[in-house]
Amino acid sequence: MKAAVHDTFGEPIDVLKTAETEKPTPKAGEVLVKMTLSPIHNHDLWTIRGNYGYKPELPGATGGSEALGTVDAVGEGVDAALIGQRIAIAGIHGSWAEYFTAPAEGVLPLPAAISDTVGAQLIAMPFSALSLLESLKAKKGDWIVQTAANGAVGKIMTVLAKSRGIHLLNLVRRDAAVAELENLGIDNVLSTASEGWKEKAQALIGDAGAVSAIDSVGGDISGDLVDLLGVDGELVVFGTATGAPMPLSSGALIMKHITAKGFWGSRVSSEMAPEERKRLITELVMLAANGELKLEDGGAYSLDQVSDAMTAALTPGRAGKVMLRA
Repeated sequence: MKAAVHDTFGEPIDVLKTAETEKPTPKAGEVLVKMTLSPIHNHDLWTIRGNYGYKPELPGATGGSEALGTVDAVGEGVDAALIGQRIAIAGIHGSWAEYFTAPAEGVLPLPAAISDTVGAQLIAMPFSALSLLESLKAKKGDWIVQTAANGAVGKIMTVLAKSRGIHLLNLVRRDAAVAELENLGIDNVLSTASEGWKEKAQALIGDAGAVSAIDSVGGDISGDLVDLLGVDGELVVFGTATGAPMPLSSGALIMKHITAKGFWGSRVSSEMAPEERKRLITELVMLAANGELKLEDGGAYSLDQVSDAMTAALTPGRAGKVMLRA
């Protein structure tokens, strides 16, 4: 079977290739999935570079961590009724292949109302965003400030916060991105490249300040977020687009009793109680099925077009999630 593999760590465009590999056999408690679509996430690219929390064994590592497909076979102890079902799965390794195995308990059968494009990217980023929102102190009627609002997680967060009655201030780094989000019906968007943006932000959220702030950029903006937080506010680091250090004012942290912490979705998901995971996944499925959660299509490339797919995925300002198809 065909798979997208790498023998060394490095830039995805340079090290990822299409290769013929052996079709896997599901072990006890596993299913064999025939892949339909598998998205290319940023964490997949970081994994190929060797600078993510998880490092696959080399050589011959197959990329990919989420997919939509059809259950082709089941291992010992797994209900055979799953065979033929269209499912989504995330938190796995090796989904950029015609076939891959996955834990049966992790597969999510999908209703017909959810398209392949949405289903293929329904769990990883949306679930991380929902898990993050669930962990925050901000509740109905409170304000959250988020950076990178025009990113995949940022757009998802606008839907999730609205569904829970939470106010969201959306920050972007380019003036042009403001119109892009407003055209999608997203409110309260400000560009940090515009003069006076911070004063406008404070006017929106009020003198009491925001309860929570989510940073996915890093650098100087982190200090600005602390300034926009109210007393007992929290700054949660979800990502770092710039990789820059976060200069924070000790005075603001002390006087306002600010809490600063990181959030790694992979760890949170692995430690989450099964009933909690089921509740959040159900919320996502309902939002997707009724059309409230829209996940954009960035184009699909065959496993023979790995280089083109990586180029598209690494293109700044791309619209939608780039995927591989079997």
